Amino acid sequence: MDRLSNTVRPYAWGSTTAIPDLLGTAPTGEPQAEMWMGAHPGAPSRIAGGALNDVITADPVAQLGARTVARFGPRLPFLLKLLAAGAPLSLQVHPDLAQAREGFAAEQRAGIPFDAPHRNYKDANHKPELICALTPFEGLCGFRPPAETAELLAGLDLDPLKPYADLLRAQPEEAALREVLTAVLTADQEEMAATVERATAVAHRLGGPYTPYATLAHHYPGDAGVIAAMLLNHVRLQPGEALYLGAGVPHAYLDGLGVEIMANSDNVLRCGLTPKHVDVPELLRVVRFDAHEPSVLRPEASPSGEELYDTPVDEFRLSRHLLAPGATPRYLTADTPQILLCTAGRVTANELTLAPGESAFARAGEPVEISAPNGHTGTLFRATVAV
Repeated sequence: MDRLSNTVRPYAWGSTTAIPDLLGTAPTGEPQAEMWMGAHPGAPSRIAGGALNDVITADPVAQLGARTVARFGPRLPFLLKLLAAGAPLSLQVHPDLAQAREGFAAEQRAGIPFDAPHRNYKDANHKPELICALTPFEGLCGFRPPAETAELLAGLDLDPLKPYADLLRAQPEEAALREVLTAVLTADQEEMAATVERATAVAHRLGGPYTPYATLAHHYPGDAGVIAAMLLNHVRLQPGEALYLGAGVPHAYLDGLGVEIMANSDNVLRCGLTPKHVDVPELLRVVRFDAHEPSVLRPEASPSGEELYDTPVDEFRLSRHLLAPGATPRYLTADTPQILLCTAGRVTANELTLAPGESAFARAGEPVEISAPNGHTGTLFRATVAV
């Protein structure tokens, strides 16, 4: 096995303490938002043989296995992260595979540079993702029933919001959600900023269910995304619980530390809470306007002790092992590539001992034995391919 050396991304919304606390290192005072584990060319992990993406490119079948290469080509199809939100991330949505291919091809034909701020599609892949909480974790996910949002907006008692509440009560679900989101994102920016400012003051005073939106407005004053966010379900995860986010589901992470796994893609369409480009027509093409309560996932235990977070995609499979000291070793050998991440205690993986925040890569077919060293418990997340 190869120990991974990973890059931490300093995005502005990142917590200054969560990842250092997990790693047992001193905070730098700068935000540390995401630690990437995998072979994404933007920040590939490094092993003894060099950058992981280069090692895979040199011999993809040996590293990934024949089944993975046949299904996904000569690249690691998932990216694993530690995500530490100290402030809300942008409100966003991801395309499905057909939409990603169409959007990428259209932007390629138009000659839009990859680094252009108005470029939407960096690749032709979809980006389903799963976030598993390591600490209490808050987010927004999917549309709440329109009638509930109408009541929330009405409670603010502001004239500019009353037409939105009326639409949500009067129209069928899909039409109501589409019309209101479109109206919010295409409204006059100065008028919307004034509405958000007034709504923020009322939300601060009322508290309760309005508190998350007052917090959003603190970070993004005057942003139309604050009103758009009120269309979504507010979700709280406890440690060990997870949330799966498929194509077309608007979402935003607000606060907390978690393990995130996703298909290896950069495709993001933003709805607000960001200074970045918001492409409203393309966003409306991708969003799925159906209301549903988010399904909180809890790991399903197997006789082997592996606890699986079941998701409907082939690019990744995430599971958890809770290891007791002195227990019988477990064997994780697979014909697919694996990344192992310790998040608590100590874990022995073959000849390596992993502390919290440390990770390792096992190529396809490599024998893997895990256990907790004497006197320790250990928590290990296992990321691999579902094919």
